[in-house]
Amino acid sequence: MTPTRLRGDTGQTLPIYIWLTTILLFAALAFFAFAQAAFARNGAQSAADAAALAAAQEARDELVLKLGDAVGGDDNWLDWLELPDDIQLPDNGAPAAELLAAENDSTVQVGPEYVVVDGYPGLRVGIQTDYTVGDSIIPGTEGMQATADATAVIQPRCEFAVDADPTKPVTLDCDGQTVNIDPEDFDLDDLPDASVMFSVRLAE
Repeated sequence: MTPTRLRGDTGQTLPIYIWLTTILLFAALAFFAFAQAAFARNGAQSAADAAALAAAQEARDELVLKLGDAVGGDDNWLDWLELPDDIQLPDNGAPAAELLAAENDSTVQVGPEYVVVDGYPGLRVGIQTDYTVGDSIIPGTEGMQATADATAVIQPRCEFAVDADPTKPVTLDCDGQTVNIDPEDFDLDDLPDASVMFSVRLAE
């Protein structure tokens, strides 16, 4: 009688084993599918971040050139250093954004477009990956592309005396680095690198 009971127990255990194995296999495949999607989203966000930063850095470089043009010829040139939210950023950042997006296997879909974040000017870029999520157990994912957007903000790094006269020599404190500007004897080479005068960061 005992051997018969053992065979019966084995017969009952086998379907449970197959059932549990199937569940574990499905769970593993589902986890892999979500991991694929997460990887695609992370890649898209990295591409968007890089594109937005590149666009803002190009705009920052152009801002310094415009500041140089204003010194000595515009009594309001100090306003450029404070970056009021109504300032018009140069729109030459698109090629840089497109290049960085392409290097991350993505394409710019939106922007760069002008935005204001916490009172400072910025550029927003939206991208779409050129690659797809890939085949998985979730129907339709094989053709899905990830999208993301990011905004890079330009902020001033230089301070000057509140009673500074824009028609006379002005001393700037750019995060500890001293920059002297004399409107009556000015050359563009007197300005430091754009990164010294303005920072570029991703908006949170």
